Amino acid sequence: MPRVTQPRLGRKWRGRLDDYVTAIAWSPDSQQVAACDGAGNVQCLNRITQQTHCLQTGTGQSVDALAYSADGRFLAAGGQDGRVSIWEMSGDAPTLFTCLENPRTWVDQLAWHPRRQELVFSLGRYAQVWEVETQQVLTTLAFENSSVLDLAWHPQQDWLAVGGHQGVKIWQDWDQDPAIRELPGSSICVSWSPDGQYLASGNLDRTMVVWPSEEDVPWRMTGFPGKVRQIAWSADAESPDAEPLLSAASGSCITTWHRLGSGWEAELLEEHTQAVNAIAFQPNTTLLVSAAADDFLCLWQGGAKLVQAQKSISGSALAWSPDGQTLALGGQQGEWQLWTQSARGQGFL
Repeated sequence: MPRVTQPRLGRKWRGRLDDYVTAIAWSPDSQQVAACDGAGNVQCLNRITQQTHCLQTGTGQSVDALAYSADGRFLAAGGQDGRVSIWEMSGDAPTLFTCLENPRTWVDQLAWHPRRQELVFSLGRYAQVWEVETQQVLTTLAFENSSVLDLAWHPQQDWLAVGGHQGVKIWQDWDQDPAIRELPGSSICVSWSPDGQYLASGNLDRTMVVWPSEEDVPWRMTGFPGKVRQIAWSADAESPDAEPLLSAASGSCITTWHRLGSGWEAELLEEHTQAVNAIAFQPNTTLLVSAAADDFLCLWQGGAKLVQAQKSISGSALAWSPDGQTLALGGQQGEWQLWTQSARGQGFL
């Protein structure tokens, strides 16, 4: 790892869970952040007061997925015991709103609709959509080929993409058959670009495929050292008409692509020495952050130029606050931390 120590980002708060931090989620107003771990603990922190609340103590079974609803009123968590717990977060203190029991099923994926109080979560070979208002299941979608490995709502449409063995299925209407994007292997992570013009799939067979919205022929990226486990899109507020950057993590490598003509040009980022476990672009910028098992937290300007390599913790999960001011980082030993602009730096960019 090169000695790039420009203090762009400094640690401002630290806390601890009991086990490997499996997921982190921010409220839409950036005031609350929640984290969960492999022992079943769920905590949330008020960013301003730095007061923490324990939402769930360890059960011995992991909690693997966390998400705030679009209005910030609810926080949902799912995990190994099949429960989907939903807390009301808008009062003085969080309160449990409901708990959906799904015996003998591991719920490791969930996501709220970007505009409505509807939650989708994985149930083995199915994805189920549940509504807050009626507290009823709206639909159960059969992926059929395998367990659901990832799911993502379209940012502008009521479309749901579900990844699994042999491709991605896209439901645009619950009563109609899904559109199918076929793959020779398994799609293990799916992500829409912020403008909804592209859908990317990171795959078990060391490839990534990008489908443009108005064309049937996808781009297929190859040459990864292992399965593609993480995908991140940028959104540049200073250049809203610019094509987004697309980064993917595989093994200890990160690759960032930008559109060039009718294709994509790649740049390989090889500074990490162990597995990269999490990547994310700062909201509305092209500043990429990565966390890896080598204990380094790295910042990449323009998605490619290393501007900070900070010894921190063996990172397992991270998430930017929606206002882009704070980074939450979770580690493999249960630590979780908040990082903000360093007093000695000139900002993140």
